[in-house]
Amino acid sequence: EVQLQASGGGLVQAGGCLTPSCVHSGLTFADYGIAWFRRAPGKQLDGVAAISNSTGDTFYPDSVKGRFTIVSDSAKSTVYLHMNSLKPEDTALYTCAAVSCWYLPLAWYDYFGQGTLVTVSS
Repeated sequence: EVQLQASGGGLVQAGGCLTPSCVHSGLTFADYGIAWFRRAPGKQLDGVAAISNSTGDTFYPDSVKGRFTIVSDSAKSTVYLHMNSLKPEDTALYTCAAVSCWYLPLAWYDYFGQGTLVTVSS
């Protein structure tokens, strides 16, 4: 059974940084992907970072490129999302998710964990 659990959210001032983490288990696919998604109040679910388990390749949308970094620690089965230069518009519920094949688009991620709330104050 695939399980993911995000933690490490919190309240931070604009311009600050935060690093939530995602502990996962049960991922036995050869080349799975793990991504971070976020849902701001009243808005759609957006992917903000993704990483390949086998190659370490990463993906970021333009909205966070240069500010967010996704890192995987395979030994700990944990994926981190380093978030810098945070803005009030980054306020959202952040959730980690997995997909069986890294090359599938973000819309195909189908294993989701519970989220962690990130609030950025102005």
